[in-house]
Amino acid sequence: MLGKLARQHDPNVLVGFDHADDAGVYQIAPDQALVQTVDFFTPIVDDPYVFGQIAATNALSDVYAMGGRPLTSLALVCFPDKADLEILERILAGGLSKMVEAGCTVIGGHSIRDEETKFGYAVTGLVHPKKILANSGAQPGDALILTKALGTGVISTAIKKGKADQAWIDAAVQSMTTLNKRAAEIIREGEFRIHAMTDVTGFGLIGHAREMAMASDVSLRLHANRIPLLAGALDCVRAGHIPGGLKNNRDFAECVVDYDHGVAEDLRALLFDPQTAGGLLISAASEDSAQLTRSLNAAGVSAIEIGEVLVRAKPLISVQT
Repeated sequence: MLGKLARQHDPNVLVGFDHADDAGVYQIAPDQALVQTVDFFTPIVDDPYVFGQIAATNALSDVYAMGGRPLTSLALVCFPDKADLEILERILAGGLSKMVEAGCTVIGGHSIRDEETKFGYAVTGLVHPKKILANSGAQPGDALILTKALGTGVISTAIKKGKADQAWIDAAVQSMTTLNKRAAEIIREGEFRIHAMTDVTGFGLIGHAREMAMASDVSLRLHANRIPLLAGALDCVRAGHIPGGLKNNRDFAECVVDYDHGVAEDLRALLFDPQTAGGLLISAASEDSAQLTRSLNAAGVSAIEIGEVLVRAKPLISVQT
C-alpha cells in the first residue's frame, strides 16, 4: 500500500521500501546510518515470558539482517483491559531479557487496550553506509547459505491446536529465542564477500528468496535435501497443521517456482512456512562459502549451504532434489 502513495525523495534514505527489504536505512553521518524496523504480533506460545522473548528476537532480527547493530528499542503493547497485568509484566520481562542479551536498550514504548494481546518492538540500530547488507546485490555464482531450520509456523499451529509433541515445542522455542546476533557478528567482523542478505520470516523461505532474486535481478536454485527442518515440521504438515500464512505465501509466490518431480509435497509446503524469528539467508561469493559456513558453525550458529545464485532466467526459483 505504501507503494501507492506519493513518493518522498530524501537523499539520506539508503534503503527504503522499494525492494521489500528487512529494514529502512537512513544516513546521519559519512560513516553512520540508522537501521529502523518494527514488528509485533499475537502470542504463538502459552508461556508469556517466552512469548516476550520470541517477539524481541523477531524484532531484532531485521537489524541483524541488514548488517547492523541494534541500539535502542520501543515496546509496542496491545493488551485486554481486564486481563491480569502479571501476564503483561512477564511478557515485558521476557522481551527485556533478549534486549539485554542483544545490548539493545529499551527506552520506552506505547500501549493500547485491545481485546487481543499483541507485543513487539520498534528497533533502531547502526550500520556503516558502505557495509549495508540489503536483499539486493546477489551475484550469479554466489552460494546461498541458510542459518536456522524451517518449521516454526506449522509447529506453532500444532501448539495452538494442542497437537504438538513436547520435543517439537522445545526445538521450535529454542530456534525462535536464539538471536541472529552471533551470526551477524561473524559476518560483520570477517573478510567474507557477502553480496546480499535477508532474514527468513513471515513470507517463508521461498517468499524471501523471491524478494532477493527480484531485487538482485538473478535466479536461484535450491537443493531440497539440504534445507534444514525442525523436528516435527514434516509431521505437522502431514497432520494438516497448516497456518493461513503458509497458504497465502504459496498462493502468492509458487508461480515463480519450478520443482524436480522428486521433491515431496510436504517439503514443498514447508518452503512457504511463515517463520517467526527465523534465520538468515546469505548470498556469498562461492569461494568464501565453505569458510563462512565453518566459521558460523564454530561459533555455535547452525548454517548450511542450500543452493546457488544463477543468471536471471525462468523459472525465477528452481528446487532440485
